[in-house]
Amino acid sequence: MISLLLCFLVLLAGYAVYGRFVERIFSPDERKTPAVRINDGVDFVPMKTWKAFLIQLLNIAGTGPIFGALMGAVFGPVVLLWIVFGAILGGAVHDYMSGMISARSDGASIAELSGTYLGKGARTFMRIFSVVLLVLCGTVFVTSPAGLLARLTPGALDGTFWAVVILIYYLLATLLPIDKVIGRFYPVFGVLLIVMAAAVIGGIVFSGGRFVIPEISLKDLHPEGTPVWPYMFITVACGAVSGFHATQSPMIAKCITSEKEGRVIFYGAMISESVIALIWASAGAAYYGSTALLNQALAGGASNVVYEVSTGVLGAAGGILAVAGVIICPITSGDTAFRSARLILAETFGLQQSKIRDRLVITIPLLACGGLLTWFAVTDASGFQTIWRYFSWSNQTLAMIALWVSAAYLLKHGKGRFSSLVCALPAAFMTAVCVTYILAADEGFRLGRTFSCAAGIVCAAGAFCVYLARLFKKAAE
Repeated sequence: MISLLLCFLVLLAGYAVYGRFVERIFSPDERKTPAVRINDGVDFVPMKTWKAFLIQLLNIAGTGPIFGALMGAVFGPVVLLWIVFGAILGGAVHDYMSGMISARSDGASIAELSGTYLGKGARTFMRIFSVVLLVLCGTVFVTSPAGLLARLTPGALDGTFWAVVILIYYLLATLLPIDKVIGRFYPVFGVLLIVMAAAVIGGIVFSGGRFVIPEISLKDLHPEGTPVWPYMFITVACGAVSGFHATQSPMIAKCITSEKEGRVIFYGAMISESVIALIWASAGAAYYGSTALLNQALAGGASNVVYEVSTGVLGAAGGILAVAGVIICPITSGDTAFRSARLILAETFGLQQSKIRDRLVITIPLLACGGLLTWFAVTDASGFQTIWRYFSWSNQTLAMIALWVSAAYLLKHGKGRFSSLVCALPAAFMTAVCVTYILAADEGFRLGRTFSCAAGIVCAAGAFCVYLARLFKKAAE
């Protein structure tokens, strides 16, 4: 319990100190934001700071900091260190820079920003890669709530039925102006997400010693011997570092009314998500008592674990609140995933989105792809786990690219000669993680741990050397 409290304190200090340091490097000013200058009534809509914060939190959270944290807890309490320092030094920096650079670029997506700062080839790659990630994300956030709803409703209302219902909702949320559905209901759901996490940790702490939160240890306690490097850093994305957020921050960048709101909305939402991840990682470890039992429970599905923890800790009444949150939260990330994919494709093909006809042209094929993947996930017992693994790697790879984009931006516009290091260092770290994983993992090339680790380090070092060359060239000018 002491470790968890210290983690909370470090996160708060990180927001207050490092977050302000990153803000000074970016140097927000009084220029008019896209929400004010463009304001098309569909995607560019001014919002109050508190509302934008809650929407951003709900967009980036979903079940990511819940499912990912529970699966990460199988490695042992070491996962708490990754959540805390990954968020402060990497994830929150990633989210803040993605949102603020977009706000200074007329709300451009991460794909367009990649082209601006890394070259035309990067733009083309990122247009494809980010849309694929978003469709995978939308699918993940259909199957998990559909499975839980099927468990809680009569047998005739199975996972397929609820998946169709959720996809119909996605159609509406993707098409309608952002202030009609998202702007009205997401702040309420954002509060529910926070209350749910508070209820779970409260039930753990005040259980009278029935549940004990383990203290931090550097030991790898994974019962199957899966190594912490790089697997834990891929498994726990939301809550630490997540590339999905680079697709969501530009959406809210279209709604902020002042650049000086950025630290609260972008950096602050990421820190808040990390608090939620800490809670669920600790709750899973405390409830099951060992990584072996937690891993065994996860074999039956992460949504089932959430159900067991919620009802086991809080009882029937409190469990309803927690389970409702776990149903709503992924749905509200899935719809914004498809909405972000629509915006990226609209940029790619130069389609104005003020008319619903032009939005339909993009949205229908997107949801059709999501529907096919959802059918695979709900009809195949291993489908969800397979999609989640590919989503996780794609997610972290996008984070790596977004951090390099941010480093390139700071090389050009940052305050201070070496300011870009705040993005380049976590970018190099994520490069090593992503390369090592895809070379070693079963869903990757299976090339062996030693070779994969060496290749990951070499690739990260090579990318960092290219960055240093540009840095010293810039300094010499």
